[in-house]
Amino acid sequence: MKKIIFILLLFIAFKADAQQGADTTKKKVNVADTLKKDLFTAPDTVRHLHGKFRSLIPPMAMIGYGIGSFYIHPLRHFDHYVYDEAVEHDIITKSHLENYFQYAPVVLVYGLNLVGVHGKNTFVDRTLIYAMAQGMLTLSLFGVKNATHRLRPNGADRLSFASGHTGNAFAGAEFMSQELSEKSVAYSIIGYTFATTTGIMRIYHQDHWFSDVVAGAGFGILSTKGAYLLYPYIRNAFSKEKKEKNNDIPIELKKNKQTKSAILMPSYQDGAVGFQFAMQL
Repeated sequence: MKKIIFILLLFIAFKADAQQGADTTKKKVNVADTLKKDLFTAPDTVRHLHGKFRSLIPPMAMIGYGIGSFYIHPLRHFDHYVYDEAVEHDIITKSHLENYFQYAPVVLVYGLNLVGVHGKNTFVDRTLIYAMAQGMLTLSLFGVKNATHRLRPNGADRLSFASGHTGNAFAGAEFMSQELSEKSVAYSIIGYTFATTTGIMRIYHQDHWFSDVVAGAGFGILSTKGAYLLYPYIRNAFSKEKKEKNNDIPIELKKNKQTKSAILMPSYQDGAVGFQFAMQL
């Protein structure tokens, strides 16, 4: 599985590099320079993030579909129909590859960054955004699983609704789409392909009903979209607080801090070894 992801990563990186244009000079990827640029010198894009609340409607509708399966009989009957079809046409491998596929979009985002394909945000900002998305997803899934007590198709436990694997996969797919779709729509397609495959395999392995998977996907997408909407406000609030604290520093101290500097350097002159000290007042 690791080999498959590695090969896919190299293929995607090659395709992305090919789209840069004929005027792009070929150069070796320096991981250290890439990390330095991403961590310290990349432009602040968070303040330019913008999202539309109507983009939350599709994932909310998916969650609504899942909830509706508890009350609307045709939806529940469709769950059993899909289950019967999955059992009859057992074409999916017995290996639980979805345990790996659910993380593939996120791994690809950071892996592509290492080979020079940068996302929309810096390493720190996108990591905090993803952590926020995962926090919201974990809390929401923990709540609904323990509130609904739906029995899994395989009878293992009563934590079927909603699918955690699918939620995690679609959260990662949306994360990949948010970060890289402006470079190429192929990144969105790849991320959502991994996520959809994860959901299908959860059904075929009889771990979840169809409505569990649909709702899980909705929770995953909603969590990531919500994180991208909220993070700029949260970070700006902390930045404002830091700026206000900085304004409390007396002007004289600020000037001293800005104008005074000192440096101590080793020296060698006329066969003598020593040090040179310089201070700017």
